[in-house]
Amino acid sequence: MALLSAWRNGDQRAGNQLLQRYFPSLYRFFSGKVGDEVDDLIQRTFLALVRHRDDIRDDASFRAYLFTVARHEFYRYLRTRRRRREPLDFGTVSLADLKTSPSGVVARQKDHERLLIALRQIPVDLQVALELYYWEELSTRELAAALEVPLGTAKSKLRRARERLRRALEQQVGVSLSLLKSVDNLEAWAEAMRNKGTA
Repeated sequence: MALLSAWRNGDQRAGNQLLQRYFPSLYRFFSGKVGDEVDDLIQRTFLALVRHRDDIRDDASFRAYLFTVARHEFYRYLRTRRRRREPLDFGTVSLADLKTSPSGVVARQKDHERLLIALRQIPVDLQVALELYYWEELSTRELAAALEVPLGTAKSKLRRARERLRRALEQQVGVSLSLLKSVDNLEAWAEAMRNKGTA
């Protein structure tokens, strides 16, 4: 990537262009999870990228690296907001368990609202996997890099995430069959969310 190479060689304009290019993706990633602190988390992510720009391997996807950093910043944010001091297991705890507020996410349709509620019921690491794969359109290789897991593990996380999302929807009262079928077609829903600018 030419911009990345130029930035690593000291071209600040290239760095600004690179970060501007990915700002909407980061905004989408954080906005449904942290409420009013989106800008702060984006800034922290960008600062971490600047500090560690020389650690970005040329053969690695910049997007995967970007979301690795964003995921770490998000998890750090969740840990610091937790009053109790026991460690958090993002493989089992959901945002609903942590009682974080999704302010700024306004569901215009009932199905959209129910999908968002269900998404927040699944473990955080599975929610992040779904969002990076469907909303940000990372390939399974990029997803594996962003999650810092082997490729097979990333694929199995996606399968488990879809299953958990379906179960979370089934537990809601009055969920339609068409909504349950939408779990099988998350690409279409994610595209609609990207067009709305929310996740």
